[in-house]
Amino acid sequence: MITLYGFGPYFALPDPSPFVLKTAVQLQMAGLDYRIDTTGRQRAPKGKQPFIEDDGRVVGDSTFIRRYIERTYRVDLDKALNERERALAWSVERMLEDHLYWALIHARWMIDENFAKGPAQFFASIPEAMREEAIADARARVTANLSGHGLGRHTRREIEELGGASIAALSQLLGDNTYLMGDEPCGADATVFGMLAAVMTPHFDIGLRSLAEDLPNLVRYRDRMMIRYFPKHAVAAMAPELMPA
Repeated sequence: MITLYGFGPYFALPDPSPFVLKTAVQLQMAGLDYRIDTTGRQRAPKGKQPFIEDDGRVVGDSTFIRRYIERTYRVDLDKALNERERALAWSVERMLEDHLYWALIHARWMIDENFAKGPAQFFASIPEAMREEAIADARARVTANLSGHGLGRHTRREIEELGGASIAALSQLLGDNTYLMGDEPCGADATVFGMLAAVMTPHFDIGLRSLAEDLPNLVRYRDRMMIRYFPKHAVAAMAPELMPA
């Protein structure tokens, strides 16, 4: 059985990482059994989670995990798509993972109230005498990464504006479709869901969440995917005001 290394349930989500959610959904799409392991953070081959272990083979990075799954198990998560649709799906993934994700990181790590009830939990196991320094070092690294990307050089309002543009673009591309490209999910739907679930969790009060919740097709999409792939977490992940009566 494949082992998927992630963080475990946090922030009213099956996993706080949109990339772990992405891989978990793609494993389900491929019809593969897997188990979750939350003890692998120090062994991540590229210093990040998710990574998987499959019959002694370790693969890091969600995109390369997908390629490994498709090649090894002879599945094509985009089998219903033509070449143009495959290109569009890749473009959507890049918009979300290389742009919107960084706006999400800013909201979680750089806004003090969100950090306190979010990422700060990751440091709870560190002895109290060392915890403050560890937190300061981690936030400094995130700040440097955001600046290196470029998004972190903007103001909070500007970052939310840019992130909101990606959310609005996604809503337009989705339109009235059930899934990104039609009636059945493709590989990119795992990415779209992972990012929307992370942005829209009611655990955080962030501008990006409000922008996404103002777009009914994104709300319906998030709920549809959550119920399909993580039914045990569906209620917890939905904002109370959005739950069906």
